[in-house]
Amino acid sequence: MAVRHKLIAREPSALWAVLEDESRYADWVVGTLDSAPGNGCWPEVGSSIKYTVRVGLKEFHGHTTVRRLDAPHALELEAYGGPLGTARIAFDIRPWGDKTLVILDEHPLRGLGGSLHNAVIDAFAQIRHRSMLRRLAEVVEGLPQDAGRAKG
Repeated sequence: MAVRHKLIAREPSALWAVLEDESRYADWVVGTLDSAPGNGCWPEVGSSIKYTVRVGLKEFHGHTTVRRLDAPHALELEAYGGPLGTARIAFDIRPWGDKTLVILDEHPLRGLGGSLHNAVIDAFAQIRHRSMLRRLAEVVEGLPQDAGRAKG
């Protein structure tokens, strides 16, 4: 299981402003070229986004479905990787003073990926997560200071 954390120098509402915007996933998810709305109203449970991933010269199209939403504390997704199966991607979001602690937990869930899951795959996931959480922090911290705050 690949678990990694990152302290983001913004309030949880700013992080949620990014997580709730399906068009921003390509800005921080490693390897994703673009993202677009799928089914439903993101990030409601059962809704999905579509995306394109490039591996070398090949492009693959996939989708990710929201499986659990407990805003502003948790978001759990199931990413479909074609023949490799699916992965569970869980964000545990905690206020940390005036900052946000994000704990990312990802592991293969179904299909071939789950059958072949081992420590080597987890090591690669750790490298990917380090980069992904760094990029997520950059996107969130780059938002205007009032982003994500309730209007009114």
